[in-house]
Amino acid sequence: GEESTAAYEGARESVKRFIGAKSAREIIFTKGTTESINLVARSLAGGFSPGDEILLTEMEHHANIVPWQILAQEKGLVLKFLPFDGNGEIEWQYLEALWSPKIRLAAMTQMSNVLGTVNNVKRLISYAHERSVPVLIDAAQSVPHMKVNVQDLDADFVAFSGHKMLGPTGIGVLYAKESFLRKMPPFQGGGEMIRSVTLAGFEANDLPFKFEAGTPNIEGAVALASSIEYLETVGLDWIHTWEQSLGQRTIEGLDKIPGVRVFGRGKERGGLVAFDLEGVHAHDLSAFLDTKGIAVRAGHHCAHPLARKLGVISTCRASFYLYNTIEEVDFFLAAMEEARRVL
Repeated sequence: GEESTAAYEGARESVKRFIGAKSAREIIFTKGTTESINLVARSLAGGFSPGDEILLTEMEHHANIVPWQILAQEKGLVLKFLPFDGNGEIEWQYLEALWSPKIRLAAMTQMSNVLGTVNNVKRLISYAHERSVPVLIDAAQSVPHMKVNVQDLDADFVAFSGHKMLGPTGIGVLYAKESFLRKMPPFQGGGEMIRSVTLAGFEANDLPFKFEAGTPNIEGAVALASSIEYLETVGLDWIHTWEQSLGQRTIEGLDKIPGVRVFGRGKERGGLVAFDLEGVHAHDLSAFLDTKGIAVRAGHHCAHPLARKLGVISTCRASFYLYNTIEEVDFFLAAMEEARRVL
């Protein structure tokens, strides 16, 4: 028991160091990004009144839309969405027009899981903070692929998942400033999250345990710490640069193939490329590539509003990580050439 507790709390220290948090008390272990965002939505729920507003963007994953929609339905809130342009970049010129004194929270993805766009989240954070509004950052796609320092960002909440950074499924992290965590009520009740219980009531535990009810995913947290150690050894700056070069080579190659459209051409982007092939359904294209041993994802990528904005039902997405090679990119491009001929 003592050994596993030490390993679990050691993992919390690893996460704290990895994202540059001020204190391990600000690191809450969850099941993943989705649960982290839901935790914030549920815990902040009591602070919202009918007519209050939340600002999101049109490029969010469902995990950063639906929890706020549920809250909006319950509380009579208004959701506003910052649009993005044809290159897949946020149209910041609309920020001022969309902003109002009724906004109580802003939430934005740091890297789009479809377009690969890396958003200037610091711009939103500083704008919101000047108006005393907290900001949540969905960092599921950014933390595994680039250096993210939460104190440098000055974000109030940051959510990410272990399985996108070489870790197991079922483990994720919510970083939140201690000042918020102290004020927020617990998300779930049970063992571990209490200091004492009587039949009349309970006293919540200290941070971070107040938000970790029940037996935690100890092995998941310890495995996540191992992934972090590995990523730090390789170097996040190197990983980001390498993935960008693979992504750029892919886009340049796809642009030479007639009938292929690439979505998301922002100046700042990560290593994933969404595309389609004229006259071929994304699932058929993905099945063809699978016969060549190439794994791409086909569908709406849990981002229906984004797909609608692009005017497509589904796309294919090639996602690169530190282990991918230039040879694999070229093999993929050759397979795409063949797909155009035979499908």
